[in-house]
Amino acid sequence: AHEKAVLVGVILPGMTKALMEEHLDELSLLAQTAGAEVVGRYIQRRDRINPTYFIGKGKAQQIVQQSQELDVQLIIFDDELSPSQIRNFLKISDSIKVIDRTGLILDIFQRHAQTRESKTQVELAHLQYLLPRLTRLWTHLERQMGGIGTRAGAGETQIEVDRRIIRDRIAKLRKDLKKIDKERETQSKRRKEMFRVALVGYTNAGKSTLLNALTGADVFVQDQLFATLDTTIRTLEVNDHHRLLLSDSVGFIRKLPHTLVASFRSTLMEVLEADLLLLMLDGSSYLLDEQLQTVREVLNEIGARDKEAMLVINKIDLIEDPEILQGLKARFPEAVFISALNHLRLDALQEAMVEEMEKSYRTAQVVFDPGLGKEIATVFQEVEVLDTSYEDDGVHLTIRGERVTVERLKALANRNGRKE
Repeated sequence: AHEKAVLVGVILPGMTKALMEEHLDELSLLAQTAGAEVVGRYIQRRDRINPTYFIGKGKAQQIVQQSQELDVQLIIFDDELSPSQIRNFLKISDSIKVIDRTGLILDIFQRHAQTRESKTQVELAHLQYLLPRLTRLWTHLERQMGGIGTRAGAGETQIEVDRRIIRDRIAKLRKDLKKIDKERETQSKRRKEMFRVALVGYTNAGKSTLLNALTGADVFVQDQLFATLDTTIRTLEVNDHHRLLLSDSVGFIRKLPHTLVASFRSTLMEVLEADLLLLMLDGSSYLLDEQLQTVREVLNEIGARDKEAMLVINKIDLIEDPEILQGLKARFPEAVFISALNHLRLDALQEAMVEEMEKSYRTAQVVFDPGLGKEIATVFQEVEVLDTSYEDDGVHLTIRGERVTVERLKALANRNGRKE
């Protein structure tokens, strides 16, 4: 059975009730993704946050009492609670768990992590979040971790033991991630030559659907938040002369926990190394501007602020009012509007990508000995050959392609070009 949950949001000065409702809609989606059934929501207006319970004491007691009557197992706050606020709540909430948005997002990430890398990254983020929040009310880690080094030594309380176990585990996970990083660097070097495009955007904006639509790949697609945690990379052949690598990775969300951004840094390396970012947004969402701001903030945080980026507004098939679509086009004249699901206007998107690729293209002339059929065939495979002429001193090729590739083929020609 699904755990029953209630949501709690606080309206602080400068916020509207409508915006809070939208935030709680998103929190509700997060809760459903984590497998909870949302049975109610509470909103309180406050001038400032209460340091003891985040909300007022009376409201806190009311929520706990009503939750007990409704048989609710989980109270979820839309904001991050301090360790002491969680402890204070647990004192009055008896058997009801109290978690915040960060804890919820971490839980989803743990459910969705598939590969060794994402599992390691999520566990690291989760333990860093847990460390200051350990309380006596937690189940002891001894049962989960078991064995030597988990029992209290002389004069150690169980909570100190738990903290020690977590610190050791954090150190080990960090070491594991360093190793994974090295492997990733090796793979990345091999891909340096191709033009790289990274899909970035709010979670559930349709990045994986677009990757599938463009490349015919069959990446897992689900209409839920954070369905993708691992980076998928596919080759896209736009036409005979334009091949690129397209990567799809973890989506961003408002108030994405910093520990997660930090531990997912290596997954987000694809974004940092890309030649072009496709910034994807859900055109049918009311929170489009806020989502764009979130994506930009996370890009800043990982150091990708100055990357070449193209705005792609997806899900236009869900915008029923043509005036809304016109309004969006007027506000984002530089954006490409598509529907990845219905394959609408994907050609316009591919043309825009080719234009970007062309910016880094170089034209050069290389000369090969006519006997070097294999090398000449390589040239035709790897770049566009604009002109071929047979002269006394060999085969003259005018080539155009990625700068790195052109340089390498020039070197190949200089090495093997002409027999003395």
